[in-house]
Amino acid sequence: MKTVTSEKATKLNLLDLKSVSIRTFWITSISFFMCFFAWFGIVPFMPDVVKDLGLTPDQKWNSIILAVSGTVFARLLIGKLCDKYGPRLCYTWLLILGAVPVVLCGLVQTPLQFLICRLFIGFIGASFVITQVHTSLMFASNIVGTANATSAGWGNLGGGANRLGMPLIAAAVIGFGVAEGDAWRYSMVIAGVICFVMGVIYYFFTQDTPEGNYKELREAGEVVGKKKDAVSFVSVLNDYRIWILFLVYAASFGIELTVYGTMDDYLQNTFQLERLTAGNIVLSFALMNIFARTLGGFFGDMFGKLKGLRGRVLFLSFILTLQGIMLVSFSVATNLYLGVVLLILFSLSVQMAEGATFSVVPFINKKAIGSVSGIVGAGGNVGAFLAAFLLKSKSALAEETAIVANQGLGEGVIKAAQSAAASMAVSNGYFAIGLVVVFVGVIALAIKFSTEDEELVRVKINKEIESELQPIQVKS
Repeated sequence: MKTVTSEKATKLNLLDLKSVSIRTFWITSISFFMCFFAWFGIVPFMPDVVKDLGLTPDQKWNSIILAVSGTVFARLLIGKLCDKYGPRLCYTWLLILGAVPVVLCGLVQTPLQFLICRLFIGFIGASFVITQVHTSLMFASNIVGTANATSAGWGNLGGGANRLGMPLIAAAVIGFGVAEGDAWRYSMVIAGVICFVMGVIYYFFTQDTPEGNYKELREAGEVVGKKKDAVSFVSVLNDYRIWILFLVYAASFGIELTVYGTMDDYLQNTFQLERLTAGNIVLSFALMNIFARTLGGFFGDMFGKLKGLRGRVLFLSFILTLQGIMLVSFSVATNLYLGVVLLILFSLSVQMAEGATFSVVPFINKKAIGSVSGIVGAGGNVGAFLAAFLLKSKSALAEETAIVANQGLGEGVIKAAQSAAASMAVSNGYFAIGLVVVFVGVIALAIKFSTEDEELVRVKINKEIESELQPIQVKS
């Protein structure tokens, strides 16, 4: 009987499908893509849902808030479960169980049922944490930032691809004779079934580590995952660096989600664009995840090689501060072309900041990567919730004031005043949020690593690069 001893991949060779690390990279990226696709899958159909179920404006906003809120708790929990049971089983069950509310969303008949489904659909947003944990376990220190950023960026594409994909699915089912008003229901059912299938694929075609699954390794006497979970988790919570990264991810991914969700209306109100034109600009913003987040991880790894772990932190602080400056600058832009340029620079920097964040995360606590990833990942959704609540409150108040001030002057005048008020309120909100991001960028400099940690990582990276030239050992 032969046992193959493999090691973490030191290169992101995307075509080497025989490598368990690369195979896992592809499967986890596709699974993440489908989770985000299903999570935001209802967004293109919201006008149909509002009409079909008779949702009030408050119920519509509450459904968005519930979807984000559910993800916060799921991300906190799933990281700890990954440390205990391994990412393979966690992802399998998340995909299979997460498919249930996605399918049920296509079957709802009342607003309450819809809100409940939106809450539980939000749980599949925890897929991000498992993706980062599994990638961290598969790739060596010299490339882990790039691998993490690429898998996350390509997975995030699902949140933008649904703008094209879900309407295409709806058009296909209509072609088979389904009533147009019911197309959104069938589309959600199909998305749920695909998530279920990906869960089955994940179980049979991945493993927890390059050496094998947690269960088999433990039976063989290997120490994997965490022991004494409660004590270890408390030590994780007591590490101030994790909470700084929590704020960093709230200021990067959280703000990206908020800006992505409010930019359509802002572009229309501020620059008088048609809805289709504004939507295409926002879609382009989302599609930059193809490369922008990878760049953040790549530069994090590069600065890590040049300046050690401190180098990773320095780059993270720089790119996050730049993100805040770009958002502040965009918020005061009154020219469309300048605004689009600044929006592109903001998009590039915010997604690079996300990638740079998870080029630091794997080095915070090697024994609890899942818990650390879960807490930091939850920060993104907390940031999105707070930023969205701020913008909604400012915009709603400004619009109501404009309506009252122009009462009796005609529908056209009222709409123009309402649009201008909303634009100004959101602009002020973006400005304030941008300043907060700059502040968090400065705070990120407080993340420190001991001299011992720096030396251990330096030695490990050197060994991993050297092992790249060594053949895989085969023992009898």
